[in-house]
Amino acid sequence: MKKLNALFVVAGLISSMSAVADTLRFGLESEYPPFESRNAAGELQGFDIELGKAICQAGNFSCRWVESSFDALIPALAARKFDAINSAMNITEARLKSIGFTRPIYRIPSQLISRKGAGLAPDVAALKGKTIGVLQGSVQETYARKHWEPQGVTITAFQDQNQVYNDLLAGRLDGTLVMSAAGQSGFLDKPQGKAYGFAGKPVEDPQILGVGIGFGLRKDDARLKQQLDAAIGRVQADGTVTRLAAKFFPGIDVAVK
Repeated sequence: MKKLNALFVVAGLISSMSAVADTLRFGLESEYPPFESRNAAGELQGFDIELGKAICQAGNFSCRWVESSFDALIPALAARKFDAINSAMNITEARLKSIGFTRPIYRIPSQLISRKGAGLAPDVAALKGKTIGVLQGSVQETYARKHWEPQGVTITAFQDQNQVYNDLLAGRLDGTLVMSAAGQSGFLDKPQGKAYGFAGKPVEDPQILGVGIGFGLRKDDARLKQQLDAAIGRVQADGTVTRLAAKFFPGIDVAVK
């Protein structure tokens, strides 16, 4: 009887251990509303935060977040400071050379912001001689440096997007190329952004701008990719991604084409 009870105890411990969720450490840059930022209480908030929580619940993960500058996210992932990048990172050919990704979760267009009436447009003819700010390490920086900089447009990179807006307001920049949802919520909807607006249509270059946004992973984390892809499929199928997009990006179609 004592041996039988001991077996029941061991079985119970194993069952309890298997029910404990794996801890998943998300890396992010927290100065990019409405994707991720901190509220007045210092708590992380935004689309990617709520999306991460939903995916963790669907995949039975216990999640926590580790902060980094955006341009340091890939090196920090390689250094195992966290397990996945959850920071509005586009899946591009260039990034796929160094890291892996989950399946695409959502997609956001990139647009130019400038002062209303400035006559700017996202083309070389309108931007030649102008200075455009971008987030350092972003696909917007890569796009601007390839398509605009060789044609006489000055491209200045900043470690966070709020610094870009500050220099735009101070007159040191003529515009910024940014994810449309981030530009709308993080600048245009605020009092200081009322004199500014989107200039022209979204820019296009699938090779640079990517096929959508996913979680960045180390290439050898095949098991984690499988688990996250399954959880992502669940939150896409049950409407969670669409619901969160309507909350944070009203009017923007985030569906992966």
